[in-house]
Amino acid sequence: MDTENKEVKQEKPSKLTNAQRAYALVHALPYIQAYSGKILVVKYGGNAMLNDRLKKSVMRDVVLLHKIGVKVVLVHGGGPEINDMLKKTGKHSEFVDGLRVTDSETADVVLMVLAGKVNKNLVNLIENTGAHAIGLSGADGMMIEAKQKDPRLGFVGEIERVNVQVILDTLDRGYIPVVSTVGCDKDGNIYNINADTAAAHIAGALNAESLISMTDIDGVLLDKNDPETLIPHITMDEAPALIESGVIAGGMIPKTECCVLAVQCGVKKVFIINGTVPHAILIETLTDEGLGTMFTM
Repeated sequence: MDTENKEVKQEKPSKLTNAQRAYALVHALPYIQAYSGKILVVKYGGNAMLNDRLKKSVMRDVVLLHKIGVKVVLVHGGGPEINDMLKKTGKHSEFVDGLRVTDSETADVVLMVLAGKVNKNLVNLIENTGAHAIGLSGADGMMIEAKQKDPRLGFVGEIERVNVQVILDTLDRGYIPVVSTVGCDKDGNIYNINADTAAAHIAGALNAESLISMTDIDGVLLDKNDPETLIPHITMDEAPALIESGVIAGGMIPKTECCVLAVQCGVKKVFIINGTVPHAILIETLTDEGLGTMFTM
């Protein structure tokens, strides 16, 4: 087993009886009813995107929710794949404040990888799992209008406006939209957009019931080294204090800020969950206990 697979929590074979399966379905009914016809945005990334077994598990969750009437929108990045392609082309990745410096050549690679390879692979996987999907990018229909965030970063975009009509049209036709996070401006420039930020803006513009952000950790922890200290619920008033105290630190700060942004934009519930847990999306949406950290107003 390679290192990547060692980091993935193993899914044990089911030993449920038929009665237990029926019990689980009955208890999922209120959640199915609550989400039916509502929009759920899933920000997909991390190990769940790199590991083939987990990738199939996530797509099964997405297809199942789609089949029971949830309007699922899948938003994805693809940093590791971009890194691999840049290495193959002999380009070195440089980062400033955690953001990739994106010159014109790198912007071309970002577009090719995100809107091409990664996006179409996910569409194909959903199709093979039993639903219909359409791949979109933030440049389609001027979905994500952006401007340059910082001259030092080149073609890294700051979102100015989100037009989700193309997503709504896709949902209305019964497809699962799969959205790659590139943006554009009216001069034809393509921008690299942070996937968490894009998902927050898209979920807000869609007035989504929930946004689920898949990561490689269990959620916000009081002690980052102790998963038993998971904070299950954070309100908008509590988030700044947790950042100020250092409980939320490092890479969790921008993720938390994106969760706060999504709630401020009108998303009712936002979750950070561990995407390495098989069927994490279903556990979060269709069970009493859930998992991860929920952000609400």
